[in-house]
Amino acid sequence: MRILGIETTCDETSAAVVDDGRTILSNVISSQIDLHAAFGGVVPELSCRRHVEVILPIIEQALEEAKTTLKEIDAIAVAHGPGLIGALLIGVTAAKSLALSTGLPFVGVNHVEAHLYAALMSHPEPVIFPCLGVLLSGGHTALVRVDGVGEYTLVGETHDDAIGEAFDKVGKLLGLPYPGGPYVEQLAKQGSSDRFPFKGGRIKEHPFDFSFSGLKTAVLYAMKGQNARVSHHPLGSEQDKADIAASFQRAAFEDVIDKALLAARAQGCDTLLFGGGVTNSMTLRRCFEERSKGLCLLWPAKDLSLDNAAMIAGLGYHNLKRKGPDPFTLEAVTRIPFGRAP
Repeated sequence: MRILGIETTCDETSAAVVDDGRTILSNVISSQIDLHAAFGGVVPELSCRRHVEVILPIIEQALEEAKTTLKEIDAIAVAHGPGLIGALLIGVTAAKSLALSTGLPFVGVNHVEAHLYAALMSHPEPVIFPCLGVLLSGGHTALVRVDGVGEYTLVGETHDDAIGEAFDKVGKLLGLPYPGGPYVEQLAKQGSSDRFPFKGGRIKEHPFDFSFSGLKTAVLYAMKGQNARVSHHPLGSEQDKADIAASFQRAAFEDVIDKALLAARAQGCDTLLFGGGVTNSMTLRRCFEERSKGLCLLWPAKDLSLDNAAMIAGLGYHNLKRKGPDPFTLEAVTRIPFGRAP
């Protein structure tokens, strides 16, 4: 079954063609980093305008690179949430229009589930379930028990910032370019991670949940003083900034690793599935591998870790097999909650 996938949840416009949920024939991604860098974050209105401009050329390019036509496509899959509502509407409308005009089946895909499926797409070997899904991106941070494709139970989630969002905001405080994660990681290599005693947040009665807001505020105070405002000029030397970056990164990653390993034991999972752009961090991967002896760690391929349509098409294949096509009444939604584990 050949699926055309479409992804427009935030600031990437992507289209892909995937056979049988795994074989990627094309995966075209148009990034908007250049558009949003000047603002230090995604501006929804600008994001939507860019999606409108490029979505049809991106779909055409994906079909061309796959050496296929719409007549050879068996179904159209689209990320219908979670994400920015305006951006989602553009992708969903494009997918519905193509499906209506061609008579092809239409299926919606949960963008968060697709990030976890990306790790399965990256590893052809069979996976023994249950697994613990570790989702770390600019918009989402969650621990999810995965009992099979399409079978998910929420174990933990963030109560405020996603981890990628926290890295972006700390990067902005440090005067680094957007997106902040890769630049914070580079700066951290020059600093001491033990200088500042930063710690991740704890949520009462929810040991697997996250809170990065307090950690971000601790960085602000370390840089500018206890009563400072964000607009105040940063204090300290370049070495101070490197030490802050290293200490922040250590605290954020230790918090994720501690809770993920604790949740894996509690859920009886020997395999961890990773998804989201933050998983590209080599520091994160090294720290996980050092502390996860005896566990199987499945990381997504680099081109499948960021928002992309191949993971949408791949999971769309399984959604079609499991429950059939969706009605055209399916709407774009900003949130798609998982059920919470008891």
